[in-house]
Amino acid sequence: MTVTSPDFLASLVSDAEADGVTGFVAAAVVTDADRILLVRRKPDDFMGGMWEIPSGKVEDGESILEALHRETAEETGLIIEKVNGYVGHFDYPNSRGGTTRQFNFTVAVEKTEPVVLTEHDAHQWAHPTDLPPVSDAVRDLIGH
Repeated sequence: MTVTSPDFLASLVSDAEADGVTGFVAAAVVTDADRILLVRRKPDDFMGGMWEIPSGKVEDGESILEALHRETAEETGLIIEKVNGYVGHFDYPNSRGGTTRQFNFTVAVEKTEPVVLTEHDAHQWAHPTDLPPVSDAVRDLIGH
Protein backbone atom coordinates (compact mmCIF):
# COMPACT_ATOMS: atom_id res chain seq x y z
CA MET A 1 0.00 0.00 0.00
CA THR A 2 1.45 3.39 -0.98
CA VAL A 3 1.54 6.33 1.40
CA THR A 4 -0.72 8.29 -0.92
CA SER A 5 -3.44 5.63 -1.06
CA PRO A 6 -6.80 6.63 0.44
CA ASP A 7 -6.84 3.42 2.52
CA PHE A 8 -3.45 4.18 4.10
CA LEU A 9 -4.42 7.77 4.87
CA ALA A 10 -7.77 6.67 6.31
CA SER A 11 -5.95 4.23 8.59
CA LEU A 12 -3.76 7.07 9.93
CA VAL A 13 -6.86 9.07 10.81
CA SER A 14 -8.76 6.14 12.34
CA ASP A 15 -5.73 5.13 14.44
CA ALA A 16 -5.36 8.71 15.70
CA GLU A 17 -9.05 8.99 16.53
CA ALA A 18 -8.89 5.65 18.39
CA ASP A 19 -6.03 7.15 20.45
CA GLY A 20 -8.18 10.16 21.38
CA VAL A 21 -6.33 12.63 19.18
CA THR A 22 -8.38 15.77 18.49
CA GLY A 23 -6.21 17.69 16.01
CA PHE A 24 -4.22 16.73 12.94
CA VAL A 25 -1.16 18.39 11.42
CA ALA A 26 0.58 17.48 8.15
CA ALA A 27 4.34 18.06 7.94
CA ALA A 28 6.88 17.96 5.12
CA VAL A 29 10.46 16.75 5.43
CA VAL A 30 11.93 18.69 2.50
CA THR A 31 15.47 17.72 1.56
CA ASP A 32 18.14 19.18 -0.68
CA ALA A 33 21.03 16.74 -1.07
CA ASP A 34 21.84 15.80 2.53
CA ARG A 35 20.21 18.82 4.16
CA ILE A 36 16.70 19.34 5.55
CA LEU A 37 14.63 22.51 5.36
CA LEU A 38 13.87 24.01 8.77
CA VAL A 39 11.79 27.09 9.51
CA ARG A 40 11.88 29.15 12.73
CA ARG A 41 8.76 30.18 14.65
CA LYS A 42 8.43 33.93 15.23
CA PRO A 43 9.47 35.06 18.73
CA ASP A 44 5.91 36.02 19.75
CA ASP A 45 4.46 32.69 18.52
CA PHE A 46 3.64 29.62 20.59
CA MET A 47 7.06 27.97 21.11
CA GLY A 48 8.68 31.09 19.62
CA GLY A 49 12.23 30.74 18.33
CA MET A 50 11.91 26.97 17.92
CA TRP A 51 12.96 25.48 14.59
CA GLU A 52 10.63 22.97 12.92
CA ILE A 53 9.81 21.36 9.62
CA PRO A 54 7.08 23.02 7.53
CA SER A 55 3.73 21.89 8.89
CA GLY A 56 0.18 22.96 9.48
CA LYS A 57 -3.31 22.08 10.55
CA VAL A 58 -5.47 19.74 8.51
CA GLU A 59 -8.64 21.77 7.99
CA ASP A 60 -12.17 20.36 8.15
CA GLY A 61 -13.02 18.54 4.92
CA GLU A 62 -9.36 18.41 3.86
CA SER A 63 -7.27 15.26 3.51
CA ILE A 64 -3.87 14.91 5.16
CA LEU A 65 -2.19 15.10 1.73
CA GLU A 66 -4.18 18.17 0.68
CA ALA A 67 -3.05 19.88 3.90
CA LEU A 68 0.54 18.75 3.29
CA HIS A 69 0.60 20.36 -0.16
CA ARG A 70 -1.26 23.53 0.93
CA GLU A 71 0.72 24.15 4.11
CA THR A 72 4.09 23.56 2.45
CA ALA A 73 3.21 26.05 -0.30
CA GLU A 74 1.76 28.59 2.17
CA GLU A 75 4.66 28.45 4.62
CA THR A 76 7.60 28.16 2.21
CA GLY A 77 6.42 28.97 -1.31
CA LEU A 78 7.70 25.53 -2.37
CA ILE A 79 5.55 23.21 -4.47
CA ILE A 80 5.58 19.50 -3.64
CA GLU A 81 6.27 17.44 -6.74
CA LYS A 82 6.05 14.02 -5.08
CA VAL A 83 5.29 12.52 -1.68
CA ASN A 84 8.03 9.91 -1.23
CA GLY A 85 7.21 8.31 2.09
CA TYR A 86 5.59 8.40 5.48
CA VAL A 87 8.13 8.68 8.30
CA GLY A 88 5.83 8.42 11.27
CA HIS A 89 4.02 10.70 13.66
CA PHE A 90 4.33 12.28 17.06
CA ASP A 91 1.72 13.71 19.42
CA TYR A 92 1.79 16.90 21.47
CA PRO A 93 -0.65 18.87 23.65
CA ASN A 94 -2.48 21.63 21.79
CA SER A 95 -3.69 25.02 23.00
CA ARG A 96 -7.28 23.75 23.29
CA GLY A 97 -6.41 21.16 25.94
CA GLY A 98 -6.45 18.22 23.54
CA THR A 99 -3.81 16.26 21.68
CA THR A 100 -2.55 16.98 18.18
CA ARG A 101 -0.92 14.33 16.01
CA GLN A 102 1.65 15.47 13.47
CA PHE A 103 1.89 13.18 10.42
CA ASN A 104 5.32 13.49 8.77
CA PHE A 105 6.06 12.81 5.10
CA THR A 106 9.24 12.96 3.05
CA VAL A 107 8.68 14.98 -0.09
CA ALA A 108 10.41 16.16 -3.24
CA VAL A 109 9.77 19.76 -4.30
CA GLU A 110 9.85 21.23 -7.80
CA LYS A 111 12.60 23.72 -6.81
CA THR A 112 14.35 24.24 -3.46
CA GLU A 113 14.70 28.01 -3.91
CA PRO A 114 13.48 30.57 -3.34
CA VAL A 115 12.00 29.82 0.08
CA VAL A 116 9.34 32.47 0.73
CA LEU A 117 8.28 32.61 4.38
CA THR A 118 4.84 33.80 5.47
CA GLU A 119 4.51 32.47 9.02
CA HIS A 120 8.13 32.10 10.16
CA ASP A 121 10.99 34.56 10.57
CA ALA A 122 13.88 32.50 9.17
CA HIS A 123 14.75 29.32 7.32
CA GLN A 124 17.86 27.22 6.89
CA TRP A 125 18.99 24.04 5.20
CA ALA A 126 20.46 22.05 8.08
CA HIS A 127 22.50 18.87 8.13
CA PRO A 128 20.85 16.22 10.37
CA THR A 129 23.97 16.07 12.56
CA ASP A 130 24.11 19.87 13.04
CA LEU A 131 20.61 21.03 13.98
CA PRO A 132 19.57 24.35 15.54
CA PRO A 133 17.15 24.22 18.54
CA VAL A 134 14.37 21.80 17.52
CA SER A 135 11.96 19.77 19.65
CA ASP A 136 13.05 16.30 20.73
CA ALA A 137 10.31 14.87 18.47
CA VAL A 138 11.70 16.68 15.41
CA ARG A 139 15.28 15.71 16.35
CA ASP A 140 14.22 12.04 16.59
CA LEU A 141 12.32 12.27 13.30
CA ILE A 142 15.29 13.77 11.42
CA GLY A 143 17.70 11.31 13.03
CA HIS A 144 16.03 8.34 11.32
